Amino acid sequence: MQDFLSNTVALSRLQFAVTAIFHMLWPVLTTGMGIYLVIIEGLWLKTRNLDYYHHARFWARLYVLNFGIGVATGLPMAFQFGLNWAPFSESVGDFFGTVLGFEGTMAFMLEASFLGIMLFGWDRVPPLIHYLATILVAIGANLSTFWILSANSWLQTPAGGIFVDGKFVVQDYFAAIANPFMVNSFLHMFFATLETSMFVIGGISAWCILTGRQPQFFARSLQVILVVVMAVAPLQIFIGHLSAEQVSVHQPAKLAAMEALWETVPAKTPAAWSVVALPNDKAEKNDWELSIPGALSYILELKPQLDKPIQGLKDWAPVDRPRMVGLIYYSFRIMVAIGLFFAALMAVTVLQWLRGKLKPEIISQQKWLLRAWVFAAPLGYLAVETGWIVRCVGRQPWIVYGEMRTAESASNLPPGEILFSLTGLSVMYIVFLIATLYFGSRIIRNGPDLTLPAPRGSEASLWGTVTKHETNRRPAEIAEVKE
Repeated sequence: MQDFLSNTVALSRLQFAVTAIFHMLWPVLTTGMGIYLVIIEGLWLKTRNLDYYHHARFWARLYVLNFGIGVATGLPMAFQFGLNWAPFSESVGDFFGTVLGFEGTMAFMLEASFLGIMLFGWDRVPPLIHYLATILVAIGANLSTFWILSANSWLQTPAGGIFVDGKFVVQDYFAAIANPFMVNSFLHMFFATLETSMFVIGGISAWCILTGRQPQFFARSLQVILVVVMAVAPLQIFIGHLSAEQVSVHQPAKLAAMEALWETVPAKTPAAWSVVALPNDKAEKNDWELSIPGALSYILELKPQLDKPIQGLKDWAPVDRPRMVGLIYYSFRIMVAIGLFFAALMAVTVLQWLRGKLKPEIISQQKWLLRAWVFAAPLGYLAVETGWIVRCVGRQPWIVYGEMRTAESASNLPPGEILFSLTGLSVMYIVFLIATLYFGSRIIRNGPDLTLPAPRGSEASLWGTVTKHETNRRPAEIAEVKE
């Protein structure tokens, strides 16, 4: 313990991990919920059903709460690159800093600029302008995901330039942005945030139905998100599989850690898949293991025998392979198990829907199903966090894979200063978490305001609404709406 508390690199890594884990809790919901708001407002514009309008107003309150906390928790991450990881920033800043700058100027500013219109513009702008603002907010949130995943994917598979005297020189920005991991990584995270958000909305809706809080209102939100989940849950499993295949090609040491595989499996032989095991890093073996013979061959190549060998961890020197194999191994399995559980819950719910069991007047009778949705609500967060643990811990000992080691990238700071900032950040994040749970629960318990009238004039035309600023509108349109 004393060695850890005096290890600058370990403390800086722990501080960044704490920051990232806490910050991740909020953008995950805003990025996916932004798409839900686009869908629900689109249904309002198409059908003019006031229920959809009330849904848009209610869920937007949770959106803005998550947005505000997400901004506050994300700021310390940016400062750490200059404070705790100055050698890294100096080495790769020409590309990495540029991409993070794109995230701030293109994505965050786009989302923040139109958020006010989305929240307060219902009676102040025409319906389609308001809908455009909602779309741009969702685009901004997900564009942020794109740039962050592009930057992180570059750390996994650096491309588009060369290292000269320890400094990355960009030769092709597009090749660096579109590095080998980028597409699948972005899609995997995009569907992860969307799936997590849908199950959070579904879990909240299920809890409200179970407790008798406006069951008809929340039965509708459950049905809307179920349609989305029907497409997202299978796609997420497929994209996850493609990502694992990429890991096997570009980061075989990470794959070996994900499977707690110590010995190389030769080509033309079946590879067993480990279901549960107890990895022992010091002994370089699993103390015990339960595996399915030949299953890993089918998972990776859809064949009973491998065409290519799978390298074991012993193929790399201890300093060149991931540590904490048990953490990587079980994080990967937790993520996969949650993805499969989501798909199964989706399938069972669709079956009950087809049987007519999800009608608003009788949905409260499906207590076991509703409880399963409530149970599923926080699992998406766990899947995202464990996925990032696999992604980043499995990359070690490299901060830029194969090019720059993590130990070379940390600033030489006094351990006491890092401990002080780590403690302060931890306390601050706990306060943020408590505040979010408190205000979020108040929003949920108070429920939607079903007496809220539709925006003035919205029933007359998609292209405009009459407000107190009628002098800014065309006379013919004003007269048409007033009639």
